[in-house]
Amino acid sequence: MNMLLFLGLAVLIVSFVVNTPASPVQKYSGIMRIAGIVLLALGALSKAVVQINPGQVGVQALFGNVKDGTLPSGLNVVNPLVEVMEFDIKTQNYTMSGVTDEGNKGGDDAIRALSRDGLEVTIDLTVLYRIIPAKAPEIYRELGISYRDLIVRPIARTRIRDLAANYEAVSLYSSKREEFQNKIFEAISSDFENRGLVLEQLLVRNITLPQSVKEAIESKINAEQEAQKMEFVLQKEQQEAERKRVEAQGIADYQRIITSTLTDKLLKYEAIQVQRDLAKSENAKMVILGGKEGNLLLQP
Repeated sequence: MNMLLFLGLAVLIVSFVVNTPASPVQKYSGIMRIAGIVLLALGALSKAVVQINPGQVGVQALFGNVKDGTLPSGLNVVNPLVEVMEFDIKTQNYTMSGVTDEGNKGGDDAIRALSRDGLEVTIDLTVLYRIIPAKAPEIYRELGISYRDLIVRPIARTRIRDLAANYEAVSLYSSKREEFQNKIFEAISSDFENRGLVLEQLLVRNITLPQSVKEAIESKINAEQEAQKMEFVLQKEQQEAERKRVEAQGIADYQRIITSTLTDKLLKYEAIQVQRDLAKSENAKMVILGGKEGNLLLQP
């Protein structure tokens, strides 16, 4: 009860109690009665004007009966007898995580689900949602103020477990992760809308595989990397062998061409040209000795 209403009612009761000839304060009973009425009026006035904070709507309940319609943010005039409950219509988040103190509930609150191949995967999830303002009275009437624990948490966890059973564990971790997240969003969004909530975004923050599967994946990756490394080495060796083969073929072709074009007349001609060039040099002496072809000696 409003404090002013309580004080006003108390003063009125006292004013009637002391309004007896034997009471020493009888002469003040009239003043007390007026004060009580004033306090009651002020209390009723304060109850008749309600302020709703920004980003919230007010839901009215009169003697347990929830009224349809909501009070917008700002000052609102209401029946002094109603109780007003504020509902947050801004974006809210609910996180379920295996990291201590990271989720909305303390400790390990990650979602554990069985995949299609019978393996247990651990999923960390964040749900971003908000209340549909017009649905706030219905939520208050059917769920109360604990709608998050009654709707958001159980629906998200149930849907993830149901959908995870359609995928293999490794696929959830890698190739099918985005598809899995989209499927969850569609399922939870429909459920939320039926209960007066809007699902804005769903974030699969982490998917953890069993340790044995993680080790198998790491071994496979290491084997693939080794195979790729070996393939690279083989390609390099093949390229080097091809280079040497081409080089040897080029040398053989060169020698064959030289051999086929080299004759005695060509050699004699080249020797004459060399002797002529040496004869013109000032730093060498040329001596021709006997012999059919002649022998050339050079002296400095």
